[in-house]
Amino acid sequence: MKNYLLLILLVFWSIPNFSQDFQMPKGPSQDLNRGGNLQNSSIADSLMNRFGDKSTRLNKNPDAKIQDYLMITRQNDTIVVDTSLTIEKYHKINFLREDDFELIPFSNTGIAYNTLSFSAIKSIKPKMGASNKYISYDSVDDVVYYDLPTPFTELMYRSVFEQGQLLDAVYAVNTSRQFNFSISRKGLRSLGNYQNFLSNTSNFSFTTNYLSKNRKLKIRSHYSNQKLFSEQNGGISDSDISNFENGNSQFLDRGVFDPNFENAHNEFLGKRFYSDQTYILKEKDSLNNRSLEFFNSVYFEEKKYKFQQKSSDEFFGDSFVSQEINDKLFLNSFNLQTGLVLQSDKFGKFNLGLRYIADRYSLENYQIDDFVDNSQNINSKTTYLNGSYSKEFSKIKLKLNTENFIFGDNQSNSFSSIVKFNFKNDNSLALKYNFYSVAPSYNTLLYRSNYENYNWDNEFDNPVTNSISLNLILSNILDLDIDLISVKKHVQFEKLIDDNSPGINNYSIIPVQYFDNLEVLKIKLARKIKFGKFSIDSKLLLQKTMSDNIINLPEIVSRNTFYYSTDMFKKALYLQTGFGVKYFSKFYMNGYDPLLSELYVQNEKEIGEFPIIDFFINAKIQQTRLYFKFEHFNSSFTGYNYYSAPNYPYRDFTFRFGLVWNFFM
Repeated sequence: MKNYLLLILLVFWSIPNFSQDFQMPKGPSQDLNRGGNLQNSSIADSLMNRFGDKSTRLNKNPDAKIQDYLMITRQNDTIVVDTSLTIEKYHKINFLREDDFELIPFSNTGIAYNTLSFSAIKSIKPKMGASNKYISYDSVDDVVYYDLPTPFTELMYRSVFEQGQLLDAVYAVNTSRQFNFSISRKGLRSLGNYQNFLSNTSNFSFTTNYLSKNRKLKIRSHYSNQKLFSEQNGGISDSDISNFENGNSQFLDRGVFDPNFENAHNEFLGKRFYSDQTYILKEKDSLNNRSLEFFNSVYFEEKKYKFQQKSSDEFFGDSFVSQEINDKLFLNSFNLQTGLVLQSDKFGKFNLGLRYIADRYSLENYQIDDFVDNSQNINSKTTYLNGSYSKEFSKIKLKLNTENFIFGDNQSNSFSSIVKFNFKNDNSLALKYNFYSVAPSYNTLLYRSNYENYNWDNEFDNPVTNSISLNLILSNILDLDIDLISVKKHVQFEKLIDDNSPGINNYSIIPVQYFDNLEVLKIKLARKIKFGKFSIDSKLLLQKTMSDNIINLPEIVSRNTFYYSTDMFKKALYLQTGFGVKYFSKFYMNGYDPLLSELYVQNEKEIGEFPIIDFFINAKIQQTRLYFKFEHFNSSFTGYNYYSAPNYPYRDFTFRFGLVWNFFM
């Protein structure tokens, strides 16, 4: 805490110095040179403003503008680097770097998340399992590539819970106008407030982006290496629930609680090499309004999940052997996609290609060879035909995508469509339809463990998902999203209790397939209201499941952020301060299984109806955004009934500091 106070004093002590020689004139220009605009969306380097023309030698391209600094996704969506301070960015200053409105984190950063909503599947490829680790795992679609006029750096820091920190750093360089590369690493270490609940993760990626001088050949590649490690304790014991909920003063130091066990951890490891290439076979010109491109993408990925425990524990039931538990899962994947893209000003854009996916899912636990068949695996080799079509008709956009099974082992199919109507004043209406028939996660089909209850070999049918969505944007009024999701043959993990076997291990967590239809209606509203320098940012999610006894959801999830914004010190500093309130109605919240790293449906304990109130102060000085947050400061006076999952208390009041700093050379 002393370090944070010292940092605050240093930052605010420097503000008068900034205000003396750092003026922020009005105007639309966003040049990087000294005469450029320096408003909140500016990216002028601080050296240029402090030392004037002396720093221009550090800028290889003084004419560069903010719109020249680009991040490009795998789907070729372009994102402009943005250094502004907004309430949306405040909601993303977390471990995931995204808005977690429909999630609730566990007490320690990076351990796990519970869900407050149900989402339709959006991938034709089955997952390995350990789905709670996937939330913080960077998939092939999460990696971005850079197109820059000058080198660019972003540093994100955030304090955590005892003995550690979260640091996310990106360094991107343009060695020439044709070639860019980037190195990024997100590292986390957080001890946590409860015993045996340490989190230690690393997400590393290296990307390259090449465009030939004639702009015909484009090559993008990346290498990713990730490690997501967390100690597991099974939550606080049932006998300690009353000590937590009654606010027993002897247990306000959360390290005093005896967890269900203290000798286990799980870990998710992933390595991936990806590359895609696009070559223009025929260009558009003044005489020809059609172009033809060849595209190809390939990636190899190795994933490994393991649960290790120094000795067996009755928490998970009986075990085959009492010595060290060492359960491991492996998934090796190869993905190849190739095809042609024909684009015409008159007829639109056509994409036709083939996709080949080869998966090998295997298990390893030599300790149980004498008890179960540990040599089983799942091999899947499948070829798909995929195609897409997109066209803009005046103010209407149409896009269709399909991927269909041709031959092989995994008979999956998908189709999606979107029609978007653009109106005046940035108003729009989008209608979407999605269909997916995809095999369930591999760990629901086959699993082997030293614990007797965690062994199964299932032959589930493909769950079939249909979803219809409406998105209405009324600028300065509200955003409305309506989703109707229907799933046939839904697969999930459930807690099944054996009434004939009383005791701590009288239940098992197993995968179950439902042949009744699962139907969910979601209505989400978002609105921002401004009164001068005061603003209210509100989100409301209403949910209803029309299928009894399959999944459990809160009917209401809401978040309201009330804040004040102003410029200070002759516009050298931009300030936001206020408080946010998050709330969800009581429901049978999913439980968390640390052996599987999966959420499961339970119908014993209802959780909810506790407000989470945060007070925050955000500030922007040039390219630096500072975030000071008093998280869940109401925890001690609104009741100790807050949980992230049964037996896993949510976070107590804590002070958090965050920082995002951009450098442009």
